[in-house]
Amino acid sequence: MQDSLDAGVGNLVDADLAKESAKLQSLQTKQQLGVQALSIANQSTQSVLSLFR
Repeated sequence: MQDSLDAGVGNLVDADLAKESAKLQSLQTKQQLGVQALSIANQSTQSVLSLFR
């Protein structure tokens, strides 16, 4: 009984860690996409400004 309980708790912990890992990866991807979007927006602004020089 104790072994089954320990295994069940271990599975819950593993599942929780996998869930949190997926959340972290998702947030990191969103952050990278945000940085890339800002970079593209900045490049576009620089291109427009260069037309007026």
